[in-house]
Amino acid sequence: MTVSDSSPAPGGVQSVARTFALLEALADAGGEEALAALAAATGLAVPTAHRLLKTLHGLGYVRQLEDRRYALGAGLIALGQQAVPPLADAALPALRQLEDAFHETANLAVLDGDLVLYAGQVASRQRMRMFTEVGRRVLPHSTGVGKAMLSTMPEPHVRALIARTGLPRFTPQTLTDPDAFIADLRRSRSRGFAADDSEQEVGVRCIAVAVPGLGQPAAISVSGPAARITDARVPDVVDALTQAAEHLAAAGR
Repeated sequence: MTVSDSSPAPGGVQSVARTFALLEALADAGGEEALAALAAATGLAVPTAHRLLKTLHGLGYVRQLEDRRYALGAGLIALGQQAVPPLADAALPALRQLEDAFHETANLAVLDGDLVLYAGQVASRQRMRMFTEVGRRVLPHSTGVGKAMLSTMPEPHVRALIARTGLPRFTPQTLTDPDAFIADLRRSRSRGFAADDSEQEVGVRCIAVAVPGLGQPAAISVSGPAARITDARVPDVVDALTQAAEHLAAAGR
């Protein structure tokens, strides 16, 4: 989702709004971006963006790469984990078991407003692996965890959400028609899991299951190269995810 408005909410502080707009623009760019592009994405003058980024750099919330581009800093990881500490901590053993079982990246995500927030992860130990930074927020329609969570919500709520966010195309496989997307959520609900088949990134497959009864939408997933997460492996992945979701739901009660 492109950040184009860094104006504060009524009664808000402009510098704070601009600072978070820059962080969100960095996240939208995949975690790394040049100063000029960040300024353009947020509508800020380059000197203003540079001053704010320099402050964030000093605090450890962004870092500067050798090519002078900016990247999200490690300081954000602790903040993201503290935002949902009981759930993230409770999920960690299950995520480790999933990675041990399938040697692919295991994720925990929650719905943060209209966006998916990655709250926990155990990355695959394989050389070719898929991972998303903990704390990153993405649109839900092209992710397995997003679709798993939305499949548990009333359809009018989902239609209102995608009307706000839109259904931008990220790959040729991304669902961009609202009716087709709702139909996909119905299939996900009936079979008990959701899938992202190269819808967020070409060649990447994610199988996800919603975690029920936590008081907030949440989902866990296993993601990796589509060549490794084959149709033959999906039933075993779904069984393991379902058991992990049930265990996490029981721990959260």
